[in-house]
Amino acid sequence: MAIFVRLVMRKDLTSLVSILQILRNSRTSGIDMDQRISGHAAMTAHYFFGYGSLVNSRTHAFEDAYPARLTGWKRAWVATDLRPFAFLSAEPDANSTIDGLIAPVPCNDWAALDQREFAYDRFDTGTSVSHSQPNTPQIAVYSVSPERRIAPAAPPDILLSYVDVVVQGYLAVFGEAGVASFFATTDNWNTQVIDDRAAPIYPRHQVLTAAETALVDHFLATKDVTRLPPT
Repeated sequence: MAIFVRLVMRKDLTSLVSILQILRNSRTSGIDMDQRISGHAAMTAHYFFGYGSLVNSRTHAFEDAYPARLTGWKRAWVATDLRPFAFLSAEPDANSTIDGLIAPVPCNDWAALDQREFAYDRFDTGTSVSHSQPNTPQIAVYSVSPERRIAPAAPPDILLSYVDVVVQGYLAVFGEAGVASFFATTDNWNTQVIDDRAAPIYPRHQVLTAAETALVDHFLATKDVTRLPPT
């Protein structure tokens, strides 16, 4: 997965084909991820690496979370056939490192988390995640499924309520430096942001403080985005 990725939002269809092939190969090479994990010792804990809304503890009930860092991946806003708004996805990139959280999968049962992340496929991170968890859990990261990706005529809109949730989580865990890093290690901001704060569309929306919304607005102003009201 050590490649540099440029997504279709930058109109590079060749790069899109490459990343989809890499994700397919990673997902299907050898035996599937569930089989690989079950082949480990029965006591091996299953963890996931959250890099977006999962960093915000208000959006879930997963406990025993640890700050972590994933090497060889970045975030990007991607278009899917599921909804008109962008999904945040992890994308392989040898030159990038992203911060996030790892947390255990309850009872080592992926079903509930897979249902929440229904648009995504799971990928084994191997030894790419650094963390302070005292044991050596098996860690997976979610990336938008190749079958769900589309190449729209224009980049998909981003929901401000979605960005708000993610930034609130990063601020709580990593401080303002973590928020800055989130924006720096996420691609495809060159689109429209739908300002739905007054009537949030994102299903896991949260109430932000004035300071939190000001921080979101500050960093969005540094990106090539156009803010529009909902239609």
